[in-house]
Amino acid sequence: MNTNRRRFLKTTGLAGVAAIAGAGALGRAIPVQARIGPRPKADPRALPKGMTFCTLRQGDGYGLGLKTEKGILDVAAAAHALKENAPTTIDAVFKGEGDLDALKRLADKARAGAQAASFFVPEAQAKFGPAVTNPEKIICIGLNYRKHAEETGQQVPKQPILFNKYNNALNSHGGTIAVSKEPAKQFDYEAELVIVMGRGGRNIKEEEALSYVFGYAVGNDFTARDLQRRSSQWMLGKSCDGFAVVGPWLVSADQADGNNLKIELKVNGETRQSSNTSDMVFNCQKLIAYISAHMTLKAGDIIFTGTPQGVINGMPKDKQVWLKAGDKIETTIETLGTHTFTLT
Repeated sequence: MNTNRRRFLKTTGLAGVAAIAGAGALGRAIPVQARIGPRPKADPRALPKGMTFCTLRQGDGYGLGLKTEKGILDVAAAAHALKENAPTTIDAVFKGEGDLDALKRLADKARAGAQAASFFVPEAQAKFGPAVTNPEKIICIGLNYRKHAEETGQQVPKQPILFNKYNNALNSHGGTIAVSKEPAKQFDYEAELVIVMGRGGRNIKEEEALSYVFGYAVGNDFTARDLQRRSSQWMLGKSCDGFAVVGPWLVSADQADGNNLKIELKVNGETRQSSNTSDMVFNCQKLIAYISAHMTLKAGDIIFTGTPQGVINGMPKDKQVWLKAGDKIETTIETLGTHTFTLT
């Protein structure tokens, strides 16, 4: 290379590119790291502890709520009035926007201030949105409880069965599902623990997986069985509008053991499902490790971990009475709370 050529490359910052291109032209192996850059590292941001979040409907949008003994703190209203740089939506929390530590300061200030009454919403009066409002991925797991696999006459899976929902399916505590508008008749409930990711990562090690969890929520993987069975793919029966109820609370991971929580579901006050997440075939950390071996998980992604025994689809055919408009579904998970929704 002549002197002028060398000087040009140095001054334009292309010397490294030229070296790689030259090596390729000469047939020498180019290190993978040089070709594609360094492997992305896990998101190092701190995750919340001792906090229980929710989403509050505010006009056409959503705002962040923080559960306290005084009621639900309306974070957006308090942050504006009390001049704290706190994240004001759950999506902002996942993105690392604002000061997460400011949430506790904000709660303390709001309790003590003269305007306290205007910052807190009584739970009974709150209008909830989905606990997570904009996940990039909604990943669901099929046949992940041993007794559920047995009741449906299927083998316990040797590896997780993955399917998906989309954001149009997101629904909330106190919400409705318009089953009368869907081209289906065989509607079924599925009480589920929902994992919410707090850090992104790929190829997450099983022994480190729980450190990536932001928190847990109560979920219901509502399903139209006749649509689900139309083909070998389950998606159609799982992805109708409102078929993914999540919330009302998003409980920080340090407050719950996702692998050992009582889970129950009632229809019109009658208990239909009663189990424990300890019956999962693949526990929380195994699911995270398996999924992240195939795709990058991101903060805010949610994982429906499967449903226990007691679904209508697992009953003898002569006892299958499918859900209908007017039915009220109540799902409860120990430590995480209860959500209800109604069919219309």
